[in-house]
Amino acid sequence: MHDIWNPWHGCIKASEGCAHCYMYFLDKIRGEDGSRIYRTQNFNYPLQRRRSGGYKVMSGEMIRVCMTSDFFLEEADQWRPEAWRIMRHRSDVKFYLLTKRPERVAACLPPDWGDGWENIFFNVTCENQLRADERLPLLLSLPFKHKGVMTAPLLGPIDMERYLTSGDIEQVLAGGENYDGARPCNFDWIKSLSAQCRAHDVTFCFLNTGTVFIKDGRTYRMPDHQLQSQMAYKANVNHAGRPICFKLTDPIGFEIEAADLYTPTYNNRCHTCGMKPICNGCSNCGRCGK
Repeated sequence: MHDIWNPWHGCIKASEGCAHCYMYFLDKIRGEDGSRIYRTQNFNYPLQRRRSGGYKVMSGEMIRVCMTSDFFLEEADQWRPEAWRIMRHRSDVKFYLLTKRPERVAACLPPDWGDGWENIFFNVTCENQLRADERLPLLLSLPFKHKGVMTAPLLGPIDMERYLTSGDIEQVLAGGENYDGARPCNFDWIKSLSAQCRAHDVTFCFLNTGTVFIKDGRTYRMPDHQLQSQMAYKANVNHAGRPICFKLTDPIGFEIEAADLYTPTYNNRCHTCGMKPICNGCSNCGRCGK
């Protein structure tokens, strides 16, 4: 996927949402150990160039970082400074960071961080009320210009109204669980989060139902990921909140005009996908036709 950068791979499980981790499951299928943490060969992906000379990752794209690990994992402390340097260099690209370890973040920021970099979108994972009350106060206290919440896999109802009132949270994502031992996601929990976000004009996106989905007292089993995202889209609970404005700059520090930033394109299947609001668009890899 062209919108993911995994500078390192492998993780240590941290909370309830990690019990049936998709990365562990997929690594097990490949005969690998998900707890083995290593720097990847694609570490410098945001700096890679095409034969034409331009960057593979274009100005304005949003890149999700460490989707097979945690950016603030202690075992990755030795590699993180270099990753920060890459993100500082690509000030024209939005980097989506996600962590279950917000208590480590303050000590892991680069020395020139100040009150945050404009191209960093910092998110914490909250799978239930316990983790929301543990992590959201830390999210609000940390120096980032853009903040969001990932509630996936959503394992129970979450009341985050008191955190949304701050106005600092710009986006909430929600979704069910997949792969080995997937636990159910209840549509009532999704609708509640959607209503809370609408009340505070915070962007809300229902990504997928998960394998086991409860709606109106009935349990549905949907192992097909495309169907999950289609059902999430048809649920009609997404909300486009107040705009999230990233001030992206060129290497000299001048703000890049909107007309010069990447504009995503979508194929026919994309228009009924629950993840479309947060997706970089189609990479034209050709897989859809196979």
